[in-house]
Amino acid sequence: MKRRRGVMEEKMSDISFAIEELSKIVKYNKTTTTTNDDDVQSQSHIPSKPFLHGCNLLIQVLDKIGPTMAVLRQDVHQNIQRLEKLIESDPVVYSNMVEILKKEAREGNSRHVTSCTRAFVWLTRSMDFAAALLDKLVKDPGTSMEKAVEEAYEITLKPWHGWISTAAYKVALRLVPESKTFISLLMAKDEDYETLKEEIESLISVLVPILDEIHSILKTFHSDRLRSA
Repeated sequence: MKRRRGVMEEKMSDISFAIEELSKIVKYNKTTTTTNDDDVQSQSHIPSKPFLHGCNLLIQVLDKIGPTMAVLRQDVHQNIQRLEKLIESDPVVYSNMVEILKKEAREGNSRHVTSCTRAFVWLTRSMDFAAALLDKLVKDPGTSMEKAVEEAYEITLKPWHGWISTAAYKVALRLVPESKTFISLLMAKDEDYETLKEEIESLISVLVPILDEIHSILKTFHSDRLRSA
């Protein structure tokens, strides 16, 4: 899903690319007043390719933290690959992520370890983590990177992790860089901190409503509480 950047694109940050891709999803979101599960499922649309591309771009942002994100990066890539494989089998039908959830719900295998539903759930949680981490860094630039990562992890991923995954993240926390180092790595060429801050705030304003919508959809499929080992 990666693409080569042109000369002008080289001046854009990974965050700018993520905003651009995720904005394609926003136009499909519909405000629904119903709480009926069938109505929510029939009215919801999460474009598959923009969502997966957005996930790829955001994990590239988190990659700049370094080895700490190795576990998360591996999970995200595996989940994207699993979903891409199904989407490629019928790009028209599965152009909407909700159709994948419907398919596996009908077949009764949505809770299987290798299901695409589970992959979608964990991709969404990984994006929750990314949003929470970036939000903490712009709201409190003086906080240590280790504290920001730990707090973001506590509220997004830890509630769904078993002891094995939690232990792996605790080890990874020891390898985080300083906040200033991470921020400098996020900046595009000739970009200053204030511009980056505005970009991150824009990203969060686009991403969080999408994630809220996805969580609402997952709840109608009773897939919002899947756990890991």
